[in-house]
Amino acid sequence: MKIKIDKFVLSIIVVIGIAYLFPNWGIPESPVPIDAISTVGISLIFFFYGLKLSPEKLKSGLKNWKLHFLVQASTFLIFPLIVLAFNPFLRTQEQEIMWLAFFFLATLPSTVSSSVVMVSIAKGNVPAAIFNASISGIIGIAITPLWMGLFVDSTQTDFDFTEIYTKLIVQIILPVVIGLLLQRFLNVFANKYSKQLTLFDKFIILLIIYKSFAESFYENIFSGVSLLDLFFMFVAVLLLFFLAFFITRLVAEKLKFSKEDQITAQFCGTKKSLVHGTVFSKILFGNTAAIGIVLLPLMVFHATQIVIISFIAAKLAKR
Repeated sequence: MKIKIDKFVLSIIVVIGIAYLFPNWGIPESPVPIDAISTVGISLIFFFYGLKLSPEKLKSGLKNWKLHFLVQASTFLIFPLIVLAFNPFLRTQEQEIMWLAFFFLATLPSTVSSSVVMVSIAKGNVPAAIFNASISGIIGIAITPLWMGLFVDSTQTDFDFTEIYTKLIVQIILPVVIGLLLQRFLNVFANKYSKQLTLFDKFIILLIIYKSFAESFYENIFSGVSLLDLFFMFVAVLLLFFLAFFITRLVAEKLKFSKEDQITAQFCGTKKSLVHGTVFSKILFGNTAAIGIVLLPLMVFHATQIVIISFIAAKLAKR
């Protein structure tokens, strides 16, 4: 099978390269108002998300509660608990920061578009995939900060729950609610220009990634990260993915799920959203120069999950 390289993954690599060559554009003193643009962009991303979110499909999806419970348990419990098991072995501050980056990845919600697309290719339960991928992002707004609040003090980062949830409400929940309320008027527009809105989403995410890495490069945060460290990070990402993938499969088999439901549980329960990750990192770690390191495992995971799930989906499609 010929594996295609995801264009968005290539775009991320290019943006990181630009951040390395031109970090001055992303620092707080820069004349380019990247912070303001990305803040408005985040709200628009979730406004459009609200426009496209189907209340009818969410209601109809509530019936298969065992499947939904497993997907959300995999996303918000299995993943964090796997990473949590390695916490007692931390010895240095560098290890703590890298572990926190993996824990942040583990607490994130599932991605929407790629989960649904891959489930569709693999001939899984598509309506359930739509429900779980959609509801996961909403649950993550509450759950991810709660998980991170348990350990984020170790990086000496200001972590004020009131401020964080205020930002989440203003920048994410409120735009989603407004989008839902305006669905009857603008839903046709959102569907007609769906591709353009997706491109806009990706542009904002790339902008946040650029700023995060530009600040980290400017502060020389990556000076202690070697090629060997990156190799071990990749191995850790593979280990995390396959552990969650096979645990989810084992539980699905114990619950006697159909093949379609098992596919949906594994595909939706083992994906992590780069969109939510970049947005949440900006809100949770906005004042931290090490934000580039916090995002690094997430981006490695994002690229890895696309390749692995694409391969598995193509194989299942032939059954």
